[in-house]
Amino acid sequence: MIIGTAGHIDHGKTSLVKALTGVDTDRLKEEKERGITVDLGFAYQALSGGEVLGFVDVPGHEKLVRNMLAGATGIDHVMLVVAADDGPMPQTREHLAILRLLGLDDGAVVITKCDLADEARLQQVRHEIAQLLAGGSLQHAPVLAVSSTTGEGLPALRAHLDAARSASRAHRLDAHFRLTVDRSFSLSGIGTVLTGTAVSGRVQVGDRLLVSPSGHEVRVRGIHAQNRQSTEGLAGQRLALNVAGVDKAQVRRGDTLVQDILHAPTQRLDVQIELLASEGRPLAHWTPVHLHLGAEDVQARVLLLEGAGLAPGERAFAQLELERPIAALWGDRFILRDQSALRTLGGGRVVDAHPPDNRRKRSQRVDMLRALAQDDPTQALAAALALKPSHGVDALAFLRQRNLLPEAQQALLAAVPHRSLADGGQTLLFAPGQLEAHAQRITEHLAAFHRKSPDSPGLTQEQLTRQVRDKPATAVFTVLLQQLVRDGSLRRNGPQLALAGHEPTLQGAEKQVWERLKPWLDEGGIHPPKLSEMLERDRNLRKDQVMRTLQRLQRMGKVHAVGAEYFIQTPHMLELTLRCQALAQADANQRLNVRDMRESLGISRHLSVPLVEFFDEVGLTARDALGRHFKRDPRKMFVT
Repeated sequence: MIIGTAGHIDHGKTSLVKALTGVDTDRLKEEKERGITVDLGFAYQALSGGEVLGFVDVPGHEKLVRNMLAGATGIDHVMLVVAADDGPMPQTREHLAILRLLGLDDGAVVITKCDLADEARLQQVRHEIAQLLAGGSLQHAPVLAVSSTTGEGLPALRAHLDAARSASRAHRLDAHFRLTVDRSFSLSGIGTVLTGTAVSGRVQVGDRLLVSPSGHEVRVRGIHAQNRQSTEGLAGQRLALNVAGVDKAQVRRGDTLVQDILHAPTQRLDVQIELLASEGRPLAHWTPVHLHLGAEDVQARVLLLEGAGLAPGERAFAQLELERPIAALWGDRFILRDQSALRTLGGGRVVDAHPPDNRRKRSQRVDMLRALAQDDPTQALAAALALKPSHGVDALAFLRQRNLLPEAQQALLAAVPHRSLADGGQTLLFAPGQLEAHAQRITEHLAAFHRKSPDSPGLTQEQLTRQVRDKPATAVFTVLLQQLVRDGSLRRNGPQLALAGHEPTLQGAEKQVWERLKPWLDEGGIHPPKLSEMLERDRNLRKDQVMRTLQRLQRMGKVHAVGAEYFIQTPHMLELTLRCQALAQADANQRLNVRDMRESLGISRHLSVPLVEFFDEVGLTARDALGRHFKRDPRKMFVT
């Protein structure tokens, strides 16, 4: 168990820790000279059962609240320290507010310096403390009076801490490892040492971790857990990790050591914020603040997603835009201080560490955040899918933010009915029936188009994107179309998409013209007749009518115009291009030689020159200093 101190400056926090453990946590020269705690101090107490209590002593000065916040990460039990001679002071109140905002509700109030006060004064201080704690997270905490000088009350405090240790909450071992770094230093003969409290999971000697957000990889060479050498470190323990791969200057306070799956730096957070009731005015949109998350301290701006301002004592969803990337996960508690870092404004918790930038759709986003804010991940995912977001729910992002191991991920997905859509390495989740409804709208739109334009090969993706109503987000729409092509519901005709059973057909006079032209093109194959020759064979054919028919066939993807005189049907064009590609592959320079093409295929110079120019024009080939090389696969361009 990790025990942390809190309270006003010079109320005896460090002396109390020393009385309990025998360790003076003031390690800095400045602390010794000034007699106050400037930075975090750490002490440990071995218990008879072999367990070790860890103590984090934090500064009490108002100018050092950022250091106090850095030490609050991972604390299990709080000792709110109030001096008997002073009673509750401004930093007592601010630290108490911070503890509540961070969700630290297990603890005790320790009245120190009780040897300096009589019973009447102690009763007065107890009354003031009761008023201070009323309605707060520590309102039921025991109040213990002690003297670090005489030892009075220390046995009762030790008994309380021992009982609290026995009843302390279990830490998340069934999760990926995560540790917030609060110190980085180097020891001669050992190397870089990183310290902090493990928030989740476990780490062993030899493990490889990433420093987030920088991404530096480190290897764990040694572990001290609760001030004892160990081969393993667990969530809830103070750890000192001797690591290889970085020097102390490459890791800063606030960085996080994580397993690689959790490394996902972010510069935007969707959060739920509470503004302290003590604030004199509402929190305005775009207010600059200091964000304290874990041991991190970064400047940010508050973009309110609900209302124009947040009233004192109220809560709302908001987005924080950060000055630089940090590491964060769902549920992380944070504190907001004003731009000058002089007072605490409020705090809250992270709801989405990787939100979309869609502030114009605030009401929809707030609905989604209400769903995601639920503590139970199964209920949160079900509620998110029930909203039927057009972009779906990113499975990897959701599961990573909840820090779930593979077995728990599988159980969660099995428990929540959904449909999935794969897009490369990303899997998007949708509510049952949602994708089917989108697919039905696409097929119905194409069916109506085919009835209206039976001679058209279909619609391009851009046309479908513009014309289909109630469609998903553009990226999802693209993947859905690809899926419909893969499963055979749609097929591609060049750039056009059509229903699988649709065959574009000519109508009326154009159909009659094609019936007269097609036998000649079939017979010619890869040696098509010239347009002028076909017109000479049948004097009843008018050139303008023939050209309209051939142009229509081009749009249908059935023929391809090569120069002004040649029209080649798609199956014959595929044969031509594949044979030309084979010639290029056989060439020493992997280039297509026009002379070799003419000789090998037996085609005339009148056709060969416009043919290779056609290859370049459609992007099948390109020219460089060595000649003409193939850029694309003919089988994907000329689909029969």
